[in-house]
Amino acid sequence: MGHGKFAAQQIAQRLSCDIAIIGGGPVGAALALALRDSKLNVCALEARAADSAGNDARALALSYGSRLLLERLGVWGALHDVSPIRTIHISQKQSFGRAVLRADELKVPELGYVLPYTALQSALQQALSFSPAPRKGKGNYAFLSGAAVTRLRAEAEGAHITFQYGGIDYTLDARLAVVADGGQLLAQQFPPQVHDYGQSALVTHVTCSAPQAEMAYERFTPQGPLALLPFKDGYELVWTAPHQRAQEMLAWDNAKFLQELHAHFGDRVGKFLSAGKRSCYALGLKRAPQQTPMPHTVLLGNAAQTMHPVAGQGFNMGLRDAWELAQEILDAAPEALGTEAMLAAYRSQRRTDREAGIRFTDGLVRLFSNDLPLLGTGRALALTVLDCLPFAKKFVAKRMMFGVNG
Repeated sequence: MGHGKFAAQQIAQRLSCDIAIIGGGPVGAALALALRDSKLNVCALEARAADSAGNDARALALSYGSRLLLERLGVWGALHDVSPIRTIHISQKQSFGRAVLRADELKVPELGYVLPYTALQSALQQALSFSPAPRKGKGNYAFLSGAAVTRLRAEAEGAHITFQYGGIDYTLDARLAVVADGGQLLAQQFPPQVHDYGQSALVTHVTCSAPQAEMAYERFTPQGPLALLPFKDGYELVWTAPHQRAQEMLAWDNAKFLQELHAHFGDRVGKFLSAGKRSCYALGLKRAPQQTPMPHTVLLGNAAQTMHPVAGQGFNMGLRDAWELAQEILDAAPEALGTEAMLAAYRSQRRTDREAGIRFTDGLVRLFSNDLPLLGTGRALALTVLDCLPFAKKFVAKRMMFGVNG
């Protein structure tokens, strides 16, 4: 899909634009949409084919703060299959400690939402597709699927991107290159800091005999956290375990899987009745340098940081990245796009939220994924205190919904 001079059928071998977005997933598409009505020429390059997202079975956990951003982008109303979360039950296995966060106590309609990845990606792309054609004084934009970036280099005057599209090599010159591809493009050239938690996450959809409407569960265990997120007729399950154990769990037949899940989680939602297709992926903390070593280049979303899913912060932080970067771009004078001063302002704006989000999720994993007796008692007391102190609940919930700057 494309608009204006960037339409696919009008591409020349050498292109130029103001903003080049490498990666057209939800974070990259959100940035393109936030810049839709500016006077800027924006081009988003997505390596996957246009219909490839339809095969992605993942579900996303969105915070209430992310809903507000998606409303500003004009796509929230187009989303379907959205399941709200109004209560979050937090507990520790074989412990008395627990805490419950409720939307009505925090004066918000919902704490979060669960929806298919494909639904969000489709809504964002449709919003880009059906935007009005560029008018006088407005810029142009394109969203090119099947455009595989092979190289990014940057010099004092701008960034230069080489990509293949339709079997032909193109070069795109941009004042600012935004890398939102998950971190693959620059990983070898500028390796990120990586910490392996020694855990993998097994993900599937489960049904049960006594589902609790609009209630999510976060249960901490010595082998890692387990989350049940309400979705459609059951729950999206995220079950973390050491790598080898997770592979064993992946190979269990359905009867054994459901039996072991019940033994691990308990009776709060009754008997587990069915499980869908299971998938598994390794968990770690990956963070790119705060200051990108290349001029006229910025990393966004998972290319900037990838976190443990324990508090559901990953995509929500990426969406905040995209929104804040769009504001910096829109506030910058044309000649300042991509300059070190503009990028320094963006880094400064995002630094506190980014670092706090990373410390929050990393701290939860390190604190709760062990069976040390003294720590177990301390964790139980901490959850009990959290449940009894309204201001503490509000602090934690606000962090989860809006990040530090909310």
